[in-house]
Amino acid sequence: MKTSIDLPDDISRRIDQLAERTSLTRSRIVEDALSHGRSLAWQEKWIAGVQAGIADADKDEFASPADIDALLTRYDQV
Repeated sequence: MKTSIDLPDDISRRIDQLAERTSLTRSRIVEDALSHGRSLAWQEKWIAGVQAGIADADKDEFASPADIDALLTRYDQV
């Protein structure tokens, strides 16, 4: 069942911006907010954190080789 709702312009714009930054559709963003309690603000903050982590990893600032070795050793994966 498809339902249509009218949203304030600022909320609609935020949903559009979030959809542009992710592979999610507008419908999926709203569904996550309604079904899983993931408010628009929560989703925006989560995506910003993920994108910041990816940017750090791209600059080799994610974890040092020593950090990775320590983690793998901790779980006996070396």
